Amino acid sequence: MTRGIYITANDRVIDQAIALLNSIRLRDSETPIVLIPYDESYHHAAQVLNQRFGVTVYEDLEFIQRLSVNLQQTFGDRFFARPNQFRKQACWFGPFEEFVYIDTDIVVFEKIIDNLDYFSRYDFICGDYQHKGGITNVFTPAVIEQGVFSELELQDIFNGGFWGAKRGLISEADLYETFQECAAHPEYFDFSQKTSDQPIINYMLLKRVPRRFNVVRRPGGAPGSWGGSPQFVRRGDRLFDPIHNQPLQYIHWAGIRIQPGCPYWDIWEHYRYLREETPKQSLPETPSSRSIWQRLRDFVPLLNRS
Repeated sequence: MTRGIYITANDRVIDQAIALLNSIRLRDSETPIVLIPYDESYHHAAQVLNQRFGVTVYEDLEFIQRLSVNLQQTFGDRFFARPNQFRKQACWFGPFEEFVYIDTDIVVFEKIIDNLDYFSRYDFICGDYQHKGGITNVFTPAVIEQGVFSELELQDIFNGGFWGAKRGLISEADLYETFQECAAHPEYFDFSQKTSDQPIINYMLLKRVPRRFNVVRRPGGAPGSWGGSPQFVRRGDRLFDPIHNQPLQYIHWAGIRIQPGCPYWDIWEHYRYLREETPKQSLPETPSSRSIWQRLRDFVPLLNRS
């Protein structure tokens, strides 16, 4: 059984990718990692990540392009704010029989591949509190009003930045059929915050994969993971969630610009410059006198992860 990790990146997010890979390799030197290029400007990132972390580039780049174009054109060229996010769906067809997908605005605090041990009972895993914020940023009330999903099923919505699955669980035909269904009912989806893949992929998983598991529902519960949650405490090179009395599995700066002054900047900076000299940073000018935590409260209903 081959297990591995997929990421998407380009040259623009090279610093985020280095921070993520430093955190992964600190605790796992062996699991293979494959880069799915976000766009054509990825060659510098690919070279650096290969030299430093052994990351390889997804072999069938022609397939990624075809998949991306076909999925995007189902809705129309200008429908999605960030259509290249759909390139991550190449995960279903890559070299790993079991895999984890991780966004680059994440750092991990454990051997993250071990979460695939849940596949003895499930086919798909995630690990966040997206469902605590309701259906906002994924669906509209139309999915309830029209009986598309039950209230119980909607408790399984997840954030598209961290998830794991089995190769072949979704076919290329499944993807195209799902997109056609969704394009016929755009009223089902909440794209108001410029999400692209998350609403569609949630729809697909809820419709087509019944054996799902959110790691936060494990016995004893699990910590939060969103960078906008203010309660986390740093302990060494990890973050601790006092509400759940557990160390975090990972932290995800979803919807947050990673820069000096952002939440948990010190932990991101630690991993970005692990075993390097940390450069001096200056705080950027902010358009508002409100603190970052005050501004993030505006997004809590949208990204409410405990």
